[in-house]
Amino acid sequence: QLVESGGGLVQAGGSLRLSCAASGRTLSSYAMGWFRQAPGKEREFVAAIRWSPYMTYYADSVKGRFTISRDNAKNTVYLQMNSLKPEDTAVYYCAYGPAPLTSAQVRSWGQGTQVTVSS
Repeated sequence: QLVESGGGLVQAGGSLRLSCAASGRTLSSYAMGWFRQAPGKEREFVAAIRWSPYMTYYADSVKGRFTISRDNAKNTVYLQMNSLKPEDTAVYYCAYGPAPLTSAQVRSWGQGTQVTVSS
């Protein structure tokens, strides 16, 4: 089970940090990451992280603004989002699966957390 937290309303240029805690199994052998879905749009990849070998993946639209990290001891992945833009508004979903974590390979999804960026 994946449980997200940390979403909310923020002004453009602001920051938010999302957290996703996994329970029920250890996910150190999988990639963990984030996808998002805006109203009327398809779900899209945002970022993912693999522990061994260590590697991170980012969508071009968030490179340089978002940072993904994970704490294997806590089975938790984080997404630090800086310099937020109105176009980042979406429901953000946590997920895990084989790296590099495409939507087709996701083993489980979180329930989603709303991020709203006002202009």
